[in-house]
Amino acid sequence: MASSTQRQVLFWNGCSGGLPPNETTFARILRQQGYSTALVGKWHMGVNCKSRRDHCHHPLNHGFDYFYGMPFTLLNECQGTDDPELAKSLQDTYWFYTQMIILAVLTLLIGKLANLFSVKWKIIICLAICGLLYFISWFSSYGLTKYWNCILMRNHDITEQPMNLEKTTSNMLKEAVSFIERNKHRPFLLFVSLLHVHTPLVTTEKFQGRSRHGLYGDNVEEMDWMVGRLLDAIDKEGLKNATFIYFASDHGGSLEAHRGNAQFGGWNGIYKGGKGMGGWEGGIRVPGIVRWPGVLPAGTVIHELTSLMDIFPTVVHLAGGAVPQDRVIDGRTLLPLLLGTVQHSGHEFMFHYCGAFLHAVRWHQKDSGTTWKAHYATPVFQPEASGACFGRGICPCFGDGVTHHDPPLLFDLSKDPSEANPLSADTEPLFDTVTRRMGEAVEEHRKTLTPVPQQLSPYNSIWKPWLQPCCGTFPFCWCNEEKKVDGIL
Repeated sequence: MASSTQRQVLFWNGCSGGLPPNETTFARILRQQGYSTALVGKWHMGVNCKSRRDHCHHPLNHGFDYFYGMPFTLLNECQGTDDPELAKSLQDTYWFYTQMIILAVLTLLIGKLANLFSVKWKIIICLAICGLLYFISWFSSYGLTKYWNCILMRNHDITEQPMNLEKTTSNMLKEAVSFIERNKHRPFLLFVSLLHVHTPLVTTEKFQGRSRHGLYGDNVEEMDWMVGRLLDAIDKEGLKNATFIYFASDHGGSLEAHRGNAQFGGWNGIYKGGKGMGGWEGGIRVPGIVRWPGVLPAGTVIHELTSLMDIFPTVVHLAGGAVPQDRVIDGRTLLPLLLGTVQHSGHEFMFHYCGAFLHAVRWHQKDSGTTWKAHYATPVFQPEASGACFGRGICPCFGDGVTHHDPPLLFDLSKDPSEANPLSADTEPLFDTVTRRMGEAVEEHRKTLTPVPQQLSPYNSIWKPWLQPCCGTFPFCWCNEEKKVDGIL
């Protein structure tokens, strides 16, 4: 799902991009091993390919037996705030493409009718349809995002369109606990992809105002409480010693997320940068917390390089399955490191991408214990010394929004985790040796890459009415099929 365009995520439920059906997920492997599998929370990996009900990208087509949650992700538009998140990044782009295509269609049409040049009607019609789709996408970004994207599904059925955010927390928690209770006598995989702590920081009344760190802190405290309830459910069913639990964030805090003077995206401590910045530590260094009483000793801290990619081989290994052998698997099983049978991570090098563009490389030099980091490209901050891309809303991955470095910016993270003091040949005797070895590792890594269809191409990213999930008669898409449930808060 990496992109070579400025579109780094899917913008609509009704677009054709998504996780390809031929991909092998750990959920699919675990289901083959006899596990009951469920996803509760957000998906944001696509829904349909060719028709409104083909569900080719849907979680149930990727190894999950049960799905309850958002097929998209949480947006400010879902809450109806005055600060639209999706619209401001889409409107100018869609309107530009609409104008360019209309100009091209008119030029071809006039040229054909005046016999100035020969062009097939099929080409003109196809261009006109594309222009119409871009116009509809532009128009839909003004107020309709909530109805198209902010929906709640149970398996293939839409239960709320638009979703009721006031009940989302309790509903999702209840669904996760219920799945644990239903499957306590058989092996299961439960992937809980929380809507916390993503803007617009939907927080129930019980937790509002509890934190000294504003609404973001309130949202973190509610998330912590939700995780506690899930652990309580595991313990209550006597599954504590038989359940491997992994908790992590998918990226660092979003520095550009704010409303007025209030910071809504978290804080990355001493680490530079944040979400969407490719290589800076603040965007990629996140905590990983594991619980498995009776197997893993509590309170152990492991200072080794691991990755979210390691989840795949780890859970497959735990389930007695085998990872695919027809492709390179970048993850390494965490079990030897967690059990203490090895002292070092299986990752010597780690490659940090922004979309499809390599921005940085990390080298954990085993013989010296030093961790080097080389940046080949870094985002241009706006304002310059702000440490974020406030002017753009999110840092770009290429173009005039990044600075390329040759030789790369080199840091010794063992001594400078804040990446404040770049090294040079004058200040670091090993500069040339280290950068040369990291360059060789990059070339070796690139040989393992295989081209794949662009899921975030302009065509796959535009909204297509015939793919839009709808619980009514399109375009009258609104419903509330959720049964009234007693709050569990």
